[in-house]
Amino acid sequence: MKELLTIDKADYLCDYKIKVVFNNGEDKVLDFAPIVSNAKGICLKLKDINYFKSFRLDPFTIDWNNEIGFAPEFLYNL
Repeated sequence: MKELLTIDKADYLCDYKIKVVFNNGEDKVLDFAPIVSNAKGICLKLKDINYFKSFRLDPFTIDWNNEIGFAPEFLYNL
C-alpha cells in the first residue's frame, strides 16, 4: 500500500517561497507567487505577506489559520 504523502517540515524563505520536506524524504522550494497572483475568494488573503508568513503545519500539510490549505499532492507537483 502506498503511504499517504504529507509535509513534515516547512520554513519560510522569502517573498512567496516556502521550503518543505515531504515524508518521502524529498525537499522542495514551493513558489506560491503564481497562486497568489491569480488568487480568488479566500485565497486573496495570501497576498498579505504577513498573513502568508503565518502558516503552520497541520498533520498533513501547510495551513493558514484553518482557512486555507493545499493538498500535499498538489504542493508536491507545484
